[in-house]
Amino acid sequence: MSDFRSDTVTLPTPAMKQAMMEAPLGDDVMGEDPTVNLLQETAAAMLGFEAALFAPTGTQTNLIAMMTHCQRGEEAIVGPTFHTNRWEAGGMAVLGSIQRQPLDHQPDGTIALNDIEAAIKPDDPHFARTRLVVAENTFGGRVLPMQYMHDVAALAKRHGLRSHIDGARLCNAAVALADGGDPLQRARELCDGFDSVSLCLSKGLGAPVGSLLLGSQDFIREALRVRKMLGGSMRQAGVLAAAGLYALQHHVHRLADDHANAAMLSRGLADAAEGNAKLRGRFTAHPAQTNILFTDIHPEIASDLLAHFDASDVKVKSGVYRGEEGAMRRIRWVTHLDVSRKDVERAISAAASF
Repeated sequence: MSDFRSDTVTLPTPAMKQAMMEAPLGDDVMGEDPTVNLLQETAAAMLGFEAALFAPTGTQTNLIAMMTHCQRGEEAIVGPTFHTNRWEAGGMAVLGSIQRQPLDHQPDGTIALNDIEAAIKPDDPHFARTRLVVAENTFGGRVLPMQYMHDVAALAKRHGLRSHIDGARLCNAAVALADGGDPLQRARELCDGFDSVSLCLSKGLGAPVGSLLLGSQDFIREALRVRKMLGGSMRQAGVLAAAGLYALQHHVHRLADDHANAAMLSRGLADAAEGNAKLRGRFTAHPAQTNILFTDIHPEIASDLLAHFDASDVKVKSGVYRGEEGAMRRIRWVTHLDVSRKDVERAISAAASF
């Protein structure tokens, strides 16, 4: 089975499992788990922050960030399809009493700087006080430009606001920008000027669970209290942290393989559609910048094609997408640690044989 549904389906490698079994443990709520402490210190040094906090999920690290930066009734500027706005069950509003101010973003995930500036509320009791600006990098597999990231951080500082990166796949962005150079240096540069970043360990990096929130010492001290409130504190968590530590030490550079597989998949699916009379003009494969690509399928063939992929042992996830040509079926393909070149070839072959 070739599973392209998400990079969350990865399984720990044998070496990662060994690291988990051998991890020294302690009570992390008391600050005594040496493996958790090492993970947090390693990540903070890696991305240029003073401190870090380990939590079970990226949804939780994002929510912890929102609730640490914002008080009840304050406002966070987000994009309408950002994970923090659409995919986290409304936790910012429900649990944090934080108002979301969604602004339309460009296809590449950037929100125009002028739109951000125009949305900042004056200091007036009629309005929720604008407190936070959120960026998401990568956005649907697309890399936000380095200069844009610096501009957003500078804009926030200029207006006395906090800034946060939902960097679930920040390492993918860094690898893409490094172009064969040092991705860790690029990751630090992407974070430069931001007050906090959430980094997922259980997507492309391949850990079974966990996410990190990074920021200043004072910020993380407050975030620790919020994590406790949300039920995210764990005891002998080093057995999980060891997987995240191994991922940061061994799986960042290899993300380039996932990007290469995604590019190959995009080209191969496009060629297969061009050579298949049933798909030609009714199946579009979009380019891939990192490990995520999208294909759009005309609704009259969508059900049959999805059934064909399933019968060909190609597992995908799809949803309805409304583009310029009307409603289409869209598949999001994600390459990852457990997708090989052979899996990519199987998917291309399945499209060609439809």
